[in-house]
Amino acid sequence: MSSPKFDIVVYGATGFTGRLVAEYLAAHYKGDADLKWAMAGRSKDKLAAVRDEIGAPRDTPLIVADAGDPASLKAMVEQTKSVITTVGPYMLYGNELLAACVAAGVDYFDLCGEPVWMRQKIEQHEAAAKKSGARIVFSCGYDSLPFELGVFCAQEEAKKAFGAAVPRVKGRVREMKGTFSGGTAASMRAIFEAAAKDLSLVTMLRDPFVLTPGFDGPKQPLGNRPLYDEDLKTWTAPFVMANINTRNVHRSNLLLGFPYGKDFVYDEMVVTGPGEQGEAIARKVMAANNKLSGTDVPKPGEGPSKEERESGHYDLLFVALAPDGRQARAVVKGDRDPGYGSTSKMISECAICLLRDAADTAPGIWTPGAAMGHKLIKRLEQHAGITFRAEK
Repeated sequence: MSSPKFDIVVYGATGFTGRLVAEYLAAHYKGDADLKWAMAGRSKDKLAAVRDEIGAPRDTPLIVADAGDPASLKAMVEQTKSVITTVGPYMLYGNELLAACVAAGVDYFDLCGEPVWMRQKIEQHEAAAKKSGARIVFSCGYDSLPFELGVFCAQEEAKKAFGAAVPRVKGRVREMKGTFSGGTAASMRAIFEAAAKDLSLVTMLRDPFVLTPGFDGPKQPLGNRPLYDEDLKTWTAPFVMANINTRNVHRSNLLLGFPYGKDFVYDEMVVTGPGEQGEAIARKVMAANNKLSGTDVPKPGEGPSKEERESGHYDLLFVALAPDGRQARAVVKGDRDPGYGSTSKMISECAICLLRDAADTAPGIWTPGAAMGHKLIKRLEQHAGITFRAEK
């Protein structure tokens, strides 16, 4: 493709999360003449209104493109080096855009938490992406970037402490203030509805190695009920995002050539505390998880206020366990609510990192951490309010 006009196109810029991505780029990269970006969506009038409301420059390019109009997507893709898409559920609205990016050799970033769709796209497009030069990066938001990189950091600490990576890591959510996005909830409903129509998808949803075609690893913890964690001396509850995060962690291990070993075991739970109170809270958390697939959640296009986003945060612990019981720990913390404030910064910095810091990343279908590793960690710490630290 010859001389694209843009480095990044934000597709879905009139939606709630897409607007936040555009707002972040407009504010954080104001005056950066080397970053050429555009806003895209179905309505030019709505795009112009959002551009003005978020304080983006008046000359910010606006592109009309619609998931239901493949020609418009092709025309959009041919103008840019990369596309950030916040238009989900991806199984409903992502097929044509992904195909267009693969065909044109254009980099692609999304917030996907739909493992079955991702597996289908890996099988359908990975060989073509490698041939065309496209770098396809799934799951660049709260699902699953902090978790994927948290495991990476825990294993780095294990190497320092024990001399080698370990076959067992536990991911534990210690604190999380904020809401899941309406897009996440819509994606979960779409997954359940698709599985109800095609029961073969249920087997894929239950497979911890659904994102590692050709590799099937050891049995993994189910994480589907409250448990007392002997290593951490606390009760834990099921974590609603574990179903996608654990799959992405195993894909990273595969993509990196199995640095964690082929016998690697990983699970995620929510820490609820010791004693009877911890157990009671764990049971309440489990009951609350069921609401995400209900109606009492944000709808796509809805979300928390600016104040709510800025007062949110999260604290994630990753414990690498040596066979003799010793522990190495890493902690990932974010300074905004996970589903919106932090996610919009993460996906923006993923796109800029691949563009500027990891241009030598090979074509193919990636997880963010496997594609960019330490370079992405550095950029997230410098720009996105996320910290990665060892913990004694």
